[in-house]
Amino acid sequence: MKALVLFSGGVDSTTCLALAIDKYGKDNVIALSISYGQKHIKEIEASNKIAEFYGVEHLKLDLSQMFQFSDCSLLSQSNEDIPHESYAEQLSKTNGKPVSTYVPFRNGLFLSSASAIALSKGCNVIYYGAHADDSAGNAYPDCSEVFNNAMNTAIYEGSGHQLKIVAPFVSIPKKDIVDMGIKLGVPYELTWSCYEGKDEPCKVCGTCRDRRKAFISNGLDLY
Repeated sequence: MKALVLFSGGVDSTTCLALAIDKYGKDNVIALSISYGQKHIKEIEASNKIAEFYGVEHLKLDLSQMFQFSDCSLLSQSNEDIPHESYAEQLSKTNGKPVSTYVPFRNGLFLSSASAIALSKGCNVIYYGAHADDSAGNAYPDCSEVFNNAMNTAIYEGSGHQLKIVAPFVSIPKKDIVDMGIKLGVPYELTWSCYEGKDEPCKVCGTCRDRRKAFISNGLDLY
């Protein structure tokens, strides 16, 4: 068995990588990092360091052209500011729509692209780090269990029953992911989550807030 892990260099995907390595061994795990036109390269820099830490094969893919028409606040062409609010605060203003940092159907594109690469590289499973906190309230609908199940069916059928998705965190909150990661010895100090690309995390964007809360819940003093 071989696994391909969608790998951003953040808390969730790094814990996913650790889980896959723990199950299959590092020689049977491939990390795939995808550029999508984000405003900074901090995620990619983090993914490079973590892949080197684990000694796994690390592939890169650029899908930025797919999002060239989007005004999502995470993207380099957008003039929109990244909200410095919790996701709950942001959702109170969206009338049920996804938040401004939702990249249009990003996980759908990532999983589809990863499927083609996984099949070409002889992998049987794709791991990715969608979790319950991100899908709550429709902030990121492509992190939900419904979406995951639909994509899993499509990929399993479309691959001739050769490939499946594994989303180990899709029904659990981030604090439980960190708990798993601590037990696996995940180097969280190497990860990057902040939507801003400055030298230090902004500490006030939605993902910084969620990250900090998850770490505090597990007795860690990290951002």
